[in-house]
Amino acid sequence: MNVKRLTAGIMVALTTLVGFSVSALAERVGMPEDKGIWLIEPASDQAMWVKDFNELLMWIITVIAVFVFILMFYVMWRYRAKANPVPSKTTHSTLVEIIWTVVPIFILIGIGIISIPLLYKQDVVPETDFAIQVTGNQWNWDYSYPDHGGIEFNAAVVPNAAFESSPDFDPAVKAEYEQNLTNFLGRPAQLNARLLDTNTRLVLPVDTKVKVLLHANDVIHAWTVPSFGVKLDAVPGRLNETWFEAREIGTFYGQCSELCGKDHAYMPIAVEVVSKEDFAKWVERAKAEYADAGTTALGR
Repeated sequence: MNVKRLTAGIMVALTTLVGFSVSALAERVGMPEDKGIWLIEPASDQAMWVKDFNELLMWIITVIAVFVFILMFYVMWRYRAKANPVPSKTTHSTLVEIIWTVVPIFILIGIGIISIPLLYKQDVVPETDFAIQVTGNQWNWDYSYPDHGGIEFNAAVVPNAAFESSPDFDPAVKAEYEQNLTNFLGRPAQLNARLLDTNTRLVLPVDTKVKVLLHANDVIHAWTVPSFGVKLDAVPGRLNETWFEAREIGTFYGQCSELCGKDHAYMPIAVEVVSKEDFAKWVERAKAEYADAGTTALGR
């Protein structure tokens, strides 16, 4: 077998796979793409940092994988029994051992130099415009706006019957949900994602730094919205904090990503990012809508 031809074929295949994964299968903004295998498109600076870092790691890993495969096939060909009737008695090479120790050290140092500032940017909360408080429950989320008159509400997964893909689909339930959501946001809205939408969406303004104060009432949960590059544990008895700044208007979805009980899979997060003008209107509407902290858009 021609080693050069084999090597070229492997490199072309890996390059094609990586390029196809990055471009053709990029997931659309805000929600997962059916059969998608790449990261959701970023809608905040933090998510862009994470995406860029992951793409860098992909190339580093690809180069290492290609090198290892080339080396493996070369050794298999060069030291095959037919070409070496008298087996080599070489036991080790000091130079090779130094190289395979030192090179990975420098690779890890390089990755650390890039990743540590990224961790710092995500962990250190800058001066923000306002805060929201998020409380994890089994199995839903409580939201409050302490800087906006103490608006409070609960957000739980929309029942399966509200989705057309469900065999128990009930058009009346879906119509009720969409009507309430339309009134709640002050403009037409629609049901977007099965088992990712909530009966009440967290509403936030675009281009605004928001602090997230996170804790839990029962067990550990994790508030995760990939489009914003946010993933933080909600821990009983502890107040964790993070931040993000949404750069695009739209609906963005996430899920609890800490195993928290039998309905862990049915604990989604839905964030509606609107213009600052629409957010101001929503705040006035929500103060009246949620005068009772126990109500939601569906009156649950």
